[in-house]
Amino acid sequence: MGPKPISTTSKLVLAFAFVLGLAAVAIPRAQAQTFKVVYSFTGGSDGGNPLDGFITDGAGNLYATTNVGGASGNGTVFEVSKSGEETVLYSFAGGTDGANPEGGLIRDKAGNLYGTTTAGGGVEDSGTIFKVTAGGTEEVLYRFPAGKNGATPEAGLTMDAEGNLYGTTTAGGANGNGTVFRLTAPKSGSKWLETVLYSFGTGADGSIPVGGVAFDKTGHLYGMTSAGGAYGYGTIFQLTRSGSSWTETVLQNFQDGEDGAVPYGGLIADKLGNFYGAATEGGAGGGGTIFELTPANGSWTFNVIYSNPGWGISGSFRNVALDASGNLYGTTHCDGAYNSGTVYKLTPASGSWTYTSLYVFQGGTDGLYSFSNPALEPGHLYGTTKQGGANGNGVVWEITLN
Repeated sequence: MGPKPISTTSKLVLAFAFVLGLAAVAIPRAQAQTFKVVYSFTGGSDGGNPLDGFITDGAGNLYATTNVGGASGNGTVFEVSKSGEETVLYSFAGGTDGANPEGGLIRDKAGNLYGTTTAGGGVEDSGTIFKVTAGGTEEVLYRFPAGKNGATPEAGLTMDAEGNLYGTTTAGGANGNGTVFRLTAPKSGSKWLETVLYSFGTGADGSIPVGGVAFDKTGHLYGMTSAGGAYGYGTIFQLTRSGSSWTETVLQNFQDGEDGAVPYGGLIADKLGNFYGAATEGGAGGGGTIFELTPANGSWTFNVIYSNPGWGISGSFRNVALDASGNLYGTTHCDGAYNSGTVYKLTPASGSWTYTSLYVFQGGTDGLYSFSNPALEPGHLYGTTKQGGANGNGVVWEITLN
């Protein structure tokens, strides 16, 4: 098995770490919410460097992946209880079972967890789609063979009502620029079947989707690419199904202006069918944008609702979270007073949005570089940082919302 390529997130951390040594530290802002570290990863058998956020089970337990650590050093699937106790449900061995998960998890009604790994799986080392039972047994549902079938999935998955799984790969496909795929649930003892729904080309349709995909109420799929499009800074796309074929439509071409650039996350929909997402660069402040995509009369309107101050790759990385009142929550990974990331809230009011800083990471025991989409529980917000903490291998954090 050859060496694993440096992932998108790792490249960004390495690039920013160099610049961080040249940056001055600003005076911190006062924290308005109650923040605490729930768990600090050691980087050993418990895992380390979590790159995404959590899902919950309704009882307050949290589930996610770590990119490294575990019994073999190739990452884990883990659970954190309400009391802060961490349990490793599965440790990736780094062979045919997969290695180095970066995306989040989804959970079915039986408590089974589903996700992707960016590496492992076979001789091509191109990643897997896996299932982990509540008891900690892993089953590999699909091993990416590279080539036209796709390779290196970095995002989590979406499940439809029939139990089929949908996601993206950052590489492979007909043109080597990534795919959107479906993994069809088996019937009568057959195997899971992978179908490439769309292969990104070499130009205007976008390339390298890092985030996952989301459904609307009519069954169309939506997502973003981190590159390509009319200006080379990524796209928002729609996949429309007609029979067994899918047609791509680009809804937004990022220009690296006030609209933003280089989105690495996915989209989330509200009850009205509006989608929300984030870009890591561009915007009026230079540190990325949070935006809304609104349907009207068969077309879509793109609107920036907040521009992060800063420069370069300081913006939001993963998906934003949405509560029942329509408030958005997210993280940034390289900005803030200590250049270590922030947690924020955006509140809608009379056609505008109000920004609230929930926490500014200091880069020490509280955590460093949050690539996490936040998870909401009543009165609480949870997430992870890739680095920092008592052992430098990342933390699980909790914010009590006032």
